[in-house]
Amino acid sequence: MVDAPAPAAQPALPLFYKQPRALDANTHRNSRLKDNATFGFARASNSVPVNGIEFALAQRHYPIVFTGSGKAFPAVVLGLRVDENLFVEADGRWVDGIYVPAYVRRYPFVFIEAPEDKLILAIDEGSGLLVDDGPHKLFDDAGKPTPLVNGALQFCGAYQANFKQTLEFVDALVENDLLVDNRANAVLNNGERLALGGFKVIDEEKFKKLPAAVLKVWRDQGWLGWVYAHFFSLGGWNGLAALASKRPQAVDAGSKRG
Repeated sequence: MVDAPAPAAQPALPLFYKQPRALDANTHRNSRLKDNATFGFARASNSVPVNGIEFALAQRHYPIVFTGSGKAFPAVVLGLRVDENLFVEADGRWVDGIYVPAYVRRYPFVFIEAPEDKLILAIDEGSGLLVDDGPHKLFDDAGKPTPLVNGALQFCGAYQANFKQTLEFVDALVENDLLVDNRANAVLNNGERLALGGFKVIDEEKFKKLPAAVLKVWRDQGWLGWVYAHFFSLGGWNGLAALASKRPQAVDAGSKRG
């Protein structure tokens, strides 16, 4: 499992990012985003962070869990092996018809912290997605951001707002002691046994015992839908096992509580 994306003030870089640098009209005037870029950068990640607002779509395709180390944060599970994403094809395309998490779609752009607690748009110069030629310019001849960059700015702004809301949701889960350790086990068609741990889920029994006043607050915040989407998503382990079987139908797979 991956940890939640670390705040920029911390030395550790978020998943995928190698050399994030603030976008600048002088530094990046001749830079372009690679044409026909793929999701190959996510090929070896078996999970990625996901915001609560994405749960309704994500639960149809992936188990949604919470990171088990560091500060808890939601993540979708993309594979049962540590270094395998079952949803990235050999040519780098995401499997057709499957929801692509916003964290993945945001790359190689990201917000980084600037003085006075401001956030500025940056791009990962170590992504391999920046080139000197091509149609996707970052700045026009006058040094102004292109629609590509303006779109990235809006997307990252929305992502950051959703990220903050998700942190509030997770804080409420922790405050009410609802997150418990979990483990998933699978036996593939070829007899291979896989086990995935290091994550948490919401304890259904504890959730059912929450006071009515707390549930009302969560309803008003829109969090109840997130909780139930998380519960529904946990039926997706068998689907992951079936996909994993096609890459060496699941004989036995399941999520074992606590």
